[in-house]
Amino acid sequence: MLQVTHHTLPNGLTVLLKEAHSAPVISWWLAYRVGSRNEPTGKTGISHWVEHMMFKGTEQFPAGMLDREIDRAGGQWNAFTSMDATKYFETLPADKIAIAMQAEADRMVNAQFNPDETESERTVIISERQGAENQPTFWLQEGLRGSAFRVHGYHHEIIGDETDLRTMTRDDLYEHYRAHYCPANAAAIAVGAFDTEDMLAEIERLYGTIPASSAPDLFARQEPAQTGERRIVVERPGKTAFLEVCYRAPAATHEDWMKLKVLDAVLSGSSGASDNKTSRLYQALVKTEIAAGVGAWLTPTIDPYLYSILVTLREGRTPAEAEAVLLGEIERLKADGISEEELNRARKQSKAAFAYSTESVTEQAYWLAQSFILGDVNWFDNYAERLMGVTAADVLDVARAYLVSRQRVVGVLQPIEAEEEQTPA
Repeated sequence: MLQVTHHTLPNGLTVLLKEAHSAPVISWWLAYRVGSRNEPTGKTGISHWVEHMMFKGTEQFPAGMLDREIDRAGGQWNAFTSMDATKYFETLPADKIAIAMQAEADRMVNAQFNPDETESERTVIISERQGAENQPTFWLQEGLRGSAFRVHGYHHEIIGDETDLRTMTRDDLYEHYRAHYCPANAAAIAVGAFDTEDMLAEIERLYGTIPASSAPDLFARQEPAQTGERRIVVERPGKTAFLEVCYRAPAATHEDWMKLKVLDAVLSGSSGASDNKTSRLYQALVKTEIAAGVGAWLTPTIDPYLYSILVTLREGRTPAEAEAVLLGEIERLKADGISEEELNRARKQSKAAFAYSTESVTEQAYWLAQSFILGDVNWFDNYAERLMGVTAADVLDVARAYLVSRQRVVGVLQPIEAEEEQTPA
């Protein structure tokens, strides 16, 4: 298998290329180092809104043109905004990839931000947020993040606060676009059936003429150290109670992140695994019928974020009951460690889940884009090797270092009866 090649154009654009000739397909990505992490109060949600505006067309590629061309070629395209980044991609037959490369080069500099389109999209995004609010766990997640991060940009939802979505202007969006959509703040990634030298030459032709500029000074504020446990209670109409317990976690490039990934597999089962019934928290909470389900996630982020465990309670069981069992399992692990059998199962499950999530060229390109965003272009390539190098002692060390009460944020979603609408007299 060919390795990833890493290049930097004179204008600052990072280029990551990986040949994969298993199918005549190429996945093309543009990743920008700007996400909700980089949004000050008053402009929350601006990165996501700019992403929407990038689909409104340019003079060269009017709205709807790429939809038709990519659909006709049997391809797919999309974009998404995360806490740390905004990413755009197209996956197409190899002989049709040129239009995607041309279009992304064009909209890096020529997006129009028509005022009428901007106002139309404001309505769409506010509706998107209001739709998310129909899910009770949205309020729990928003409350937990706001409690966990009082200074850092991770404190707000990616979609932004509704008050900001109502007050931001077209000029705010355009200035955000112009400041962050430049070669020095971006990476072009291709995975698929191409010749590396030919692909690099085409990238230089299309992107090398985009003017160079300094990488933007990204807005980011360091979160002060947490000095004690924090708790929130959210009450929302519904029938189901939820408990979420979060612990401070390191940045993805920290050596402890992968150790926590294995610890997570021991506690909750590996993300993406089809069966987590052997995990400690499933045995303690679901098998005993305290919970209908339990899951956890450790997100790879630029800055320290959270390791979160979410418990869906069965009717008649209480969050306090579930919390006592959950914390008891954590304390047992911290006292006794894990067996070699548990370690091997956790590592193998995690490795298999990661391999499953990287089968297609689109998924491989995504992880290369994510590696660029994290600041280590090799993060994806050596993932499995680092995972399999974690020891039982490593798991015990990070459990004792990170799963402690002073670094914990606990949230409870308590269901209440929906209030009846009052009819005016």
